[in-house]
Amino acid sequence: MNPLTNVRNIQKLNQTELQLGTVGKKSWHDQYKDSAWLFIGGLPYELTEGDIICVFSQYGEIVNINLVRDKGTGKSKGYGFLCYEDQRSTVLAVDNLNSIKLLGRVIRVDHVENYKIPKEHGDEDEVTKRLREEGCAPKIQPSSSSEEEPVVVKKAKKGSLNLLPSYVHL
Repeated sequence: MNPLTNVRNIQKLNQTELQLGTVGKKSWHDQYKDSAWLFIGGLPYELTEGDIICVFSQYGEIVNINLVRDKGTGKSKGYGFLCYEDQRSTVLAVDNLNSIKLLGRVIRVDHVENYKIPKEHGDEDEVTKRLREEGCAPKIQPSSSSEEEPVVVKKAKKGSLNLLPSYVHL
């Protein structure tokens, strides 16, 4: 099936769910509730893993990415797979990023039910091997103290200059 036809079909499914007010187990997303992996197709060839992470991280914490590359040249083939920390992020990404234009190309974003991490072929560089093994999620350092210190925020005095950002309300 043509990739753009798939994009339109997903858009129709989402629109129908919105009109019917479908929530939870009635949703077509429920079939993929056990997988946090996404397929991303139609990517511009010049994008890197970091670029894709920048676009997709607005919907959740990304823990792994596999941008498929040509073995000989190392250039992107224009598709890849991405894994979120929380499966609910996949629903947001599919609903909001499927069919957007990215550098002049319409991308396709869809769920992956059973993703199998590729086996090493021996010709990957060290960075690619480490990325496949560990993923790209930030490593959280254990805190040295058992208790966290509370953060104290004081209200500004009347007439003084308030340097807090506008989104912080006291």
